[in-house]
Amino acid sequence: MKVLSFYPVILTNEVSQTAEFYECYFNFQVVFETDWYVSLKLQAFELGIVKSCHETIPTAIRNQNTKGLILNIEVENVNDHYNRLIRKSKLPNILPLCNEDFGQRHFITSDPNGVIIDVIQEIPPSSEFQQYFKDVQL
Repeated sequence: MKVLSFYPVILTNEVSQTAEFYECYFNFQVVFETDWYVSLKLQAFELGIVKSCHETIPTAIRNQNTKGLILNIEVENVNDHYNRLIRKSKLPNILPLCNEDFGQRHFITSDPNGVIIDVIQEIPPSSEFQQYFKDVQL
């Protein structure tokens, strides 16, 4: 299978508010915008936002907002982003900045819909977790 693109799409009643959030706090740029769908890009990464009641959404999930989703955003200096997003901008501080033995320094916040955003910087894992990393050539 040749995959040309892969990206999450957030179902929400607040399409423009959600798009503005990702533009403001994570520097995504709008590449397509209607009142029911917005496509955002950041470098090679894409994020879609769709009105949950739109007719293109299957009836079984129509009018349901996205839940149970975590968006991981890996950055170079997580401390800077913690200061900017949590301390200065006062976004929800769901998990304070911490180091994990499995090789991450991170914090967790959320968007206006409650979608979880895990902002991550890779750090060396503990010796206990080193064995679980695979050497994969992509």
